Amino acid sequence: MIGAIGGLLGFGLLLVCMAAGLHVATAMFVVSIVGGIVVMGPGILATFGSQLWSTLNNYILTAIPLFILMGELLLRSGVTDRMYSSLSDWLQRLPGGLLHTNIGASAMFAAISGSSVATAATIGSVAIPELKQRGYNDRWVYGTIAAGGTLGILIPPSVNLIIYGAMTDTSVGDLFLAGLIPGLVLAGLFMVAVIIATVIAPKIAGQQEKTAPLSVRLARLSGLLPPVGIFVVVLGTIYGGIATPTEAAAIGVVLALLLAVINRSFSVAMLHGAFLATIKMTAMILLIMVAAFYLSFIANVIGVPQAMSSLIADLGIGPVETLWLLVLFYLVLGCFLETMSMMVASIPIVFPIISFLGIDPVWFGIFLVLMMELALITPPVGMNLYVVQGIRGKGPITDIFIGVAPFIGALLLLVAVVIVFPGLVTFLPDRF
Repeated sequence: MIGAIGGLLGFGLLLVCMAAGLHVATAMFVVSIVGGIVVMGPGILATFGSQLWSTLNNYILTAIPLFILMGELLLRSGVTDRMYSSLSDWLQRLPGGLLHTNIGASAMFAAISGSSVATAATIGSVAIPELKQRGYNDRWVYGTIAAGGTLGILIPPSVNLIIYGAMTDTSVGDLFLAGLIPGLVLAGLFMVAVIIATVIAPKIAGQQEKTAPLSVRLARLSGLLPPVGIFVVVLGTIYGGIATPTEAAAIGVVLALLLAVINRSFSVAMLHGAFLATIKMTAMILLIMVAAFYLSFIANVIGVPQAMSSLIADLGIGPVETLWLLVLFYLVLGCFLETMSMMVASIPIVFPIISFLGIDPVWFGIFLVLMMELALITPPVGMNLYVVQGIRGKGPITDIFIGVAPFIGALLLLVAVVIVFPGLVTFLPDRF
């Protein structure tokens, strides 16, 4: 009982600290220090150094800056513009036109970036000016870009899945495989939502473009070769047993550099910009991870996970009921917290419960990422909403809130499907 009460009080203090404006890493350190001193005394703080070292001395974490750098190099090498044009030749024939290209390009860029924010920002900068000129409905344009961007943390390689794997000692390779089918299904559901809306209200699709001759469309397919090639090489080396995820990420960086040279976009300034962006993103992620691991250590010392597992056992609810409670928990939490903060802060409390209930940790990793995707497009603090608003420049952000509503419904539908049919997630990991 003491552990459960301590866990609830600690989580409440964490929310208060973040609401007061503290950075999430600082807030987690504060909660850890207060909890440790109250229960164990000041001597517990002497363990911080060893915890810091054990957290960062993890080979798999090297993959994080490497995948981020790969995405930054590809972004700056002009791959995105050619990829978008190639996809538009084929997807604009569907009801909804270039709205489908937003989703398809997001899915493809997700396979080389690992970040939802980067995906939304990249596709948004290419698509918004183009679709405005063609008379597409603004809300649907913004909605497809914000929602499509969420695919960045589900379709492998995903930085969030690497972090989850490191925090829970789960195979990153299995997590990457598990995210592939749900990621493609989610992209398909987003497209179905666009088709249904276009059939009901054709005007949202704007001006229809003439289809280019087949020979031209086939020639432009060359714009898809770089992202597809890098995706195949990176994942192929992992599942072929040739390379670890970290080594595969390094191979991806080398290929991205070669591509920049071939495209004549390589320069010292370009390289400096990619390195700087990578360092900033990596530093933020690792700082949050260190704080989360220390919070997890203190929680285990106090007995919070054991107490929460006992509480679930006493309530007598099964795994499915617990998962639906977690859906509600994360939906509410996503209205107030940024996704990375929400994930790393909740894993130390939630994962022991999942383990106690016998839920597959690989399956739960995908479930957790789906909930993070919902948080990315859930008002009022969904990060992708503000990324799209920043690219848009002016106008009420409520347009974007309304634009993502159908895609929130599609995400919730997929969450329900993976709960009822967990094999959708575990099919590939079970066969490799």
